[in-house]
Amino acid sequence: MDWKIELIFVPVTDVDRAKAFYVDQVGFHADFDNQVSDTLRFVQLTPPGSACSIAFGEGITEMEPGSLKAVQVVVRSAADARTALLAAGVEASEVEELSWGKFVTFADPDGNTWTLQELPSRPEG
Repeated sequence: MDWKIELIFVPVTDVDRAKAFYVDQVGFHADFDNQVSDTLRFVQLTPPGSACSIAFGEGITEMEPGSLKAVQVVVRSAADARTALLAAGVEASEVEELSWGKFVTFADPDGNTWTLQELPSRPEG
């Protein structure tokens, strides 16, 4: 049986600000934005090349804004990802090189943090 993670909720304080950050600065695709009622809004965004999306809005999670600290995304090049983030006005850490990959971190306006990992090259065989 396959188990596929397809949606991660991100707790934010300002839905429009978060959407602008993730779409206009980080480069996620805006899939869906629906104001279901006065107390329920659902926004879904997908990182380029990902099968998993993020969601945020009004009335959809009880998590405190800024409390998401453990999302890790694999990228082709940590250095290129950092360069793109900086060019879009996103503060990003220096590239940290460890034996299990190269890493860059950044945070959204609420303080939810993301780790980008470039996987180490593996010997062919």
